[in-house]
Amino acid sequence: MDNIKNDILVAKSLSMNFKDREGNYFKVINEISFIEKDGEFVSVLGPSGCGKTTLLKIIAGLIRPSFGEVFVNGNKVDVPSKERGMVFQAFTPFDWLTVEKNVEFGLRINKYKSANRREVVLKYLKAVGLFEFKNQYPSILSGGMKQRLAIARTLVNNPKILLLDEPFGSLDVETRWEMRKLLLEIWKNEACTILFVTHDLDEALYLSDRIIILGKRPTEIIKEISVPFKRPREESLKYSNEFMMLNRELEIFIHSERS
Repeated sequence: MDNIKNDILVAKSLSMNFKDREGNYFKVINEISFIEKDGEFVSVLGPSGCGKTTLLKIIAGLIRPSFGEVFVNGNKVDVPSKERGMVFQAFTPFDWLTVEKNVEFGLRINKYKSANRREVVLKYLKAVGLFEFKNQYPSILSGGMKQRLAIARTLVNNPKILLLDEPFGSLDVETRWEMRKLLLEIWKNEACTILFVTHDLDEALYLSDRIIILGKRPTEIIKEISVPFKRPREESLKYSNEFMMLNRELEIFIHSERS
C-alpha cells in the first residue's frame, strides 16, 4: 500500500459508519483495503445491503468515509471529479433534452469548448450504438438503450476510472449479454479502468480480470480471485467446464458466507 503512485486506485483501511433514527451508529464497511492497476477490470460481489454501493460512492468522492483514504493516481479523493465516472443501475436521463443534449450536458457543466462538443458527443453516441437516436427524447428508449445513454454520458468526460453499480441489473437476459459485450468493447477502446459492482456470478466471471468478494455487514473483503480466462471472451465461455466449475465454487463460497 505504500507505493501509491504506481497504482491508479488505492483504497486504504476504509470504514463507514451510519447513524440510525435513534441516533445510534452502526458500521457498514470495516477496514477495506485494495489496489486496482491501471486498465484493470475488477468486479465486486457481495450480499445485498453489505455496502457495495457505499464503497463505490466513497471512491467516487460522493461521500467521505468515517475512516481510511482513497487515492487515484496518487491524489487523495475528497470530492467528486470527472476522472471518476459513475453509472448507477437506476439511470435518470433528462427527459426534456434529446439524447444528444443529454450526453452533451456534462461537457457544458465542465465548460468544454463549444466548438468541439458536438464532435465528442457524436463519437460516444456511435460507440454505444445510439447515433441514430441522437435527436430523439429518452422517453422512447428501451431500458438497455437508456443504460447505453448513461454510459455515453459518463464516457464523454473521459474518466480514468469507470465505477458501475449493477448497471445491467434491471435488464432482460439477452440485453444483459449485449451490454456486457458493449462494455468490454468500450473498456478495450477507451483503455480505462473499471470497478464493477454486481450480484451476478456469470457476469463477474465473464467480464473481470479479478473479483473481490465482500462479506456480510459490517462488510470486509473475504476473498479475492484472479479470473483465469483469456481474452477476448465469447458468450460461449459460460458453457465451458472450467467456467461452470469456477462459478459453482464461487456460489458455494458466497452461500456459506451468507448462512
